[in-house]
Amino acid sequence: MTGPFRYTSPEPPGSAAGVVAGVYEQLATDFGIDRAPTFVVLSAAPDLLAAAWALLRESLLTGQAPRTGKEVVAAGVSLVNRCPFCVAAHTMLLHATGDHRLAETIARGDLPDDPGHRRLLAWGKDMSTPRPFPAAQAPEYIGTALSFHFINRIVSSLLTEDTLPGGAQRYRLVRSVAGRSLARTVRRRLVPGESLALLETAGTAPGWAADTPAGTAFGALRAAAHRGAELLGDEDSALVRASVAAWDGVAPLPLHGEGLPDRAERPGARLALLAARAPYRITDEDVAAWRGPSVTDDRLVRLIAFGAVCAVERVEATLPTRTEEHA
Repeated sequence: MTGPFRYTSPEPPGSAAGVVAGVYEQLATDFGIDRAPTFVVLSAAPDLLAAAWALLRESLLTGQAPRTGKEVVAAGVSLVNRCPFCVAAHTMLLHATGDHRLAETIARGDLPDDPGHRRLLAWGKDMSTPRPFPAAQAPEYIGTALSFHFINRIVSSLLTEDTLPGGAQRYRLVRSVAGRSLARTVRRRLVPGESLALLETAGTAPGWAADTPAGTAFGALRAAAHRGAELLGDEDSALVRASVAAWDGVAPLPLHGEGLPDRAERPGARLALLAARAPYRITDEDVAAWRGPSVTDDRLVRLIAFGAVCAVERVEATLPTRTEEHA
């Protein structure tokens, strides 16, 4: 396949089988975006694909929290992670909810008029701040935010910046029309938990998820993504984890000086660390330095996913407890 894929050549979705075909079927019916590159790029690693889809579905698409609010949070995450592909996608999805003025306000980088939306956007950019939503909705909002901390890094590392062919997402009319085409799907009420049958991995659900399907999906994604550490030696995987642990978990600023491993000496550690902390800085040279003729698409995807999930866990660790929020 060609198009938005920078370093991989996914199999055409029409030839998919098994769990990959199951994910694509749910994507088309529940998300309304057939063959979404965001997920197709993960298809070389079916366990990662299924878990990433499940977390998005069970947090963003299902539940009681307003879809508009969750899209605003996702847009805030995508803005702080410098992921123009995802910012444009959430702009179109906000158009799909009918919030056209809000969609374009966020697309311009301005603050929403509504105070509640301003608070949600700010929280998406910095999850260490108090939660601007009821406790009962925490699994949906937190799951949505962490889902896009992962997805942003996959997208920035492995896709181009164009959400639509030819960069058509740059035009307001195109964004609006594309969003309106998704309106019926966005307004559907989905049954929670239907993606969980696709999961190939299992992991520990986090405390914030309160035994919801989003928690099951998050545990599966964390377990699947950490398998990528096996592609690095112990020293390199430890370096990645230590660097991410020392990061504040808020702003994925570019790395400087001694913090970034040399491309020639430790290319795998460098690539995983960039995926975690500055995926928009990954270059063709970074990928080529690690990827020889024997490195298949699934190995590249898994290495990027390892860096991404380390960042997700660091962001998750910044979440204040309810006691801290009310101190």
